[in-house]
Amino acid sequence: MIDFWSKHRRWLLSAVLFILTVAIFYTTQSGQAVLTASATRQLPIYCVEKDSKVCSLSFDAAWGNEDTQQLIDILGKYSIRATFFVVGEWVDKYPESVKALHDAGHEVHNHSDNHPHMTELTEQQIIENVSACDDKIEAVTGVRPFLFRPPYGDYNDQVINTLRSMGHYPIQWDVDSLDWKESGTQDIIDRVLGKVQPGSIVLFHNAAKYTPQALPSVIEGLIREGYSFVPISELIYRENYELDHTGRQIPCAPSDAS
Repeated sequence: MIDFWSKHRRWLLSAVLFILTVAIFYTTQSGQAVLTASATRQLPIYCVEKDSKVCSLSFDAAWGNEDTQQLIDILGKYSIRATFFVVGEWVDKYPESVKALHDAGHEVHNHSDNHPHMTELTEQQIIENVSACDDKIEAVTGVRPFLFRPPYGDYNDQVINTLRSMGHYPIQWDVDSLDWKESGTQDIIDRVLGKVQPGSIVLFHNAAKYTPQALPSVIEGLIREGYSFVPISELIYRENYELDHTGRQIPCAPSDAS
C-alpha cells in the first residue's frame, strides 16, 4: 500500500484536485442560477425611493360601503387625495360611492372584477377580469384605471407580466395597517406611524371597523413628522425606473435611462 501511494501520489493528488475544482464550479454555477432566478422574478411596486417625506394612503374596497362617505369627509378635512382600489362587483353595488370618490378628487383604480386569486387564472382570464373592472370604473368616473392591486396581494410572474402588457402598473404596499383584524384603533395608529418612510404606500380598507377612528390620528401623526400625501399615480415613476429585490421603485440615473 505504501509503495502504491509513493508511486501514484502525484496522480492521486491531481485527481483529488480535479474533483474539488469540479465540485466548486458546479456549486458556484448552481448558486448563480438561484440568484439569477430570484433576480428575474417579476414584482409589483411596493414603495418608491424618495428624497422627501411623501407617502400615499390607499384603501381597498371590496365588501361593505358603510363608511365610504366618512372616509371621504376625513380625507377632505386634511385636503388629502388618496387612492381607492375597487372591485368591479363593488362598483355594480355602489356606483354612487365610486362617483363620490372621484368627485372628491380621489383616484379610483382596479382591484379586479370579483376578487379572485389572480394566480389561479389563465392569462386570458386575467385580461378579461381586469378589463371588466376597468370598463365599470370608466363608465362611472370617465377615467380608465391604469393601476391594479391584486386581491389578497396574490401574484406571480404571469399576473405581473399580463398586467404590464395591458398598460397597468401593479401596486402592492409596504405598510399594512392590518385594519381588517379589528384589533383596535391604537393598534392601527401605532402600526402605521411606526413603519411609514419616504415613498411608502399605506394599505387600509373601507368598511374596516376601526379605520375611521384611527385615520385622523394617523394623518396628524404623519403631518407632525413632516409628511405630505399624494395619490399613488403621483408617487410612482411612470418610466425610466427599476425595482430592487424588495419591490422598491428606483429612478434610473440619466446615464442609465439613455
